[in-house]
Amino acid sequence: MTKLWDKGIGVNQQIESFTVGNDHVIDQELVYYDCIASKAHVSVLEQAGLVSSEESEELKTELNAIIQLHSKGAFPITREQEDCHTAIEEHLTKKLGDLGQKIHTARSRNDQVLTALRLYYRDKLQQIDTLRNQFMESIDHFVGSYGEIPYPGYTHMQKAMPSSFGLWGGAFIESMRDNGILLAAVSEIIDQSPLGTAAGYGVPLDIDRNVSAQELDFPRVQENPIYAQQSRGKFESLLIHLLSQISADLNKLASDLILFNMTEFGFIDLPEEFCTGSSIMPQKKNPDVLELMRAKHHVIKSLEYQISSMTSNLISGYNRDLQLTKESVMKALAITIECLEISVLLFKELKVNEDQCRKAMSKELFATAEAYELVKQGVPFREAYQQVAKGFTKGS
Repeated sequence: MTKLWDKGIGVNQQIESFTVGNDHVIDQELVYYDCIASKAHVSVLEQAGLVSSEESEELKTELNAIIQLHSKGAFPITREQEDCHTAIEEHLTKKLGDLGQKIHTARSRNDQVLTALRLYYRDKLQQIDTLRNQFMESIDHFVGSYGEIPYPGYTHMQKAMPSSFGLWGGAFIESMRDNGILLAAVSEIIDQSPLGTAAGYGVPLDIDRNVSAQELDFPRVQENPIYAQQSRGKFESLLIHLLSQISADLNKLASDLILFNMTEFGFIDLPEEFCTGSSIMPQKKNPDVLELMRAKHHVIKSLEYQISSMTSNLISGYNRDLQLTKESVMKALAITIECLEISVLLFKELKVNEDQCRKAMSKELFATAEAYELVKQGVPFREAYQQVAKGFTKGS
């Protein structure tokens, strides 16, 4: 197998293993996207007269065949091939001979991976947006059933003022709406085509990059080829920051439900099928799913730091450091999707224990309301505050 960059010089096997890493494994996620990007690139080559219409058809047919093989789990990528780009080109060359070698004209693996990742991100963001809406709908349904039930609101982990499950659920709905605004902004920035910028300095050929951009439904192209390379890491940082905002909401949601589910509170009942047990204590029903959801926010934050750290202090243009950003973003996307799916499922089964909630509505929760009753009678607020406070002072 000849590497795309091979010049006839042997590669030290230990060095090869180190530089390839696990790209040949994680690139299975990108095979489909690299194929559809390659089909669009073939259209560019045909429009520029670099391949004939018959050659274009042959290349696209074989790229579709690769997509079919991949969908069946029958398109392996070996360590020697390094990545999906080499595996795809090698397959085309094996099937089509010299024609397969023409597909790399007017592009580099640098803009190839950028394009495949943009398409992959776009699909994953659409999936996350769908789940975000389902999450809001599931909470809205929960609020419809339990929203009027009061429970103590807390500040400083102490009882503060009356709250309700309608107020609580609405906070997460509103926050997820704001996450939707951020998601739309990140999607708009990511949704531009780098294909045809090659290794960051363009190609000395007259090609129309808008042809591939339109075929791939990118609303615009990245004009500056250096920026196309520099945006790798920048766009990933924006994307993973969005994911950290979504996971922060789920972290807080999980923390609340863990607290509310404690025997000492008993505000909610987690379904038994959502809980795990103890290997030693027969009575235990542990909210492991919520604890793991809470922890996964910190995993995403650590991945966010990896991206921002790895991509700083690099000079302009492509640097191999960027290879390591791929897996971090893929992990963060997978975690976010899984946690949103779990959250939607959870709210379909979550129950509120109304009796326990009402029992917890003790006198001090109404102290502020009592002060404002005095205000309504003309008492200055600070004086009203002091009068009510005396009733809660030790020894009074």
